[in-house]
Amino acid sequence: MSAFQTTHAFSGFSVDDIDAARSFYGDVLGLRVETNEMGFLDIRLDDGGSILVYAKPHHTPASFTILNFPVDDIDAAVDDLNGRGVETKIYDDSEFDTDPKGIMRGGPGRGPDIAWFRDPAGNVLAVMSAA
Repeated sequence: MSAFQTTHAFSGFSVDDIDAARSFYGDVLGLRVETNEMGFLDIRLDDGGSILVYAKPHHTPASFTILNFPVDDIDAAVDDLNGRGVETKIYDDSEFDTDPKGIMRGGPGRGPDIAWFRDPAGNVLAVMSAA
């Protein structure tokens, strides 16, 4: 048996305000968020995975997508997020060819439909068509 194992592997990212992150991921997005013994956040995913969110004094927002949420209906998901106060049109059309909702429509050679949004720390997240 190898000493390196992938059982219970998890990902993590930093934020500048742990309380704002707890509110955003728990209250706004509706994810199950727990505070661990070190004061970090554990986001528990329905499929059993988890994500560690930790405060970093000199946090710099990730310049890439740190978390993707596959959805069955991207238009409905974007409408839902916008209704919760989440802005999905975060790029101007010169950077990505997005529609008025902020959705970049995919297609052959372009990948899935995708819309990006930011958490309170400025990290980039996305909803994307699952099919």
